[in-house]
Amino acid sequence: MTASDSNMRQQVLVLYLQTSSLDSPVVAWSQYDGTAEQLFMAGDSDKPPYATGLHALKQGWRLFQASQLNPHNSGDEFQTAYLKYEFFFEKWLPQQ
Repeated sequence: MTASDSNMRQQVLVLYLQTSSLDSPVVAWSQYDGTAEQLFMAGDSDKPPYATGLHALKQGWRLFQASQLNPHNSGDEFQTAYLKYEFFFEKWLPQQ
């Protein structure tokens, strides 16, 4: 982004996948819209915006961060504290 792009606004999509693979199913998600065109609220949909992270890529979302893959410790398979496979996507759109 440069100063000439000051009318651009970012949309962010966070997908939590079942595994570390981008083609695995989405199990949770969050959306944030810096363009203020849409308002997303937690729990406002029972269906994810995309079935997989790969589907989001095919629809023009750019992947800019993925969770670090750490080895599982014994017993971690029973933890429910956080979702491990988190992927951040973005789109840049002109402010209307």
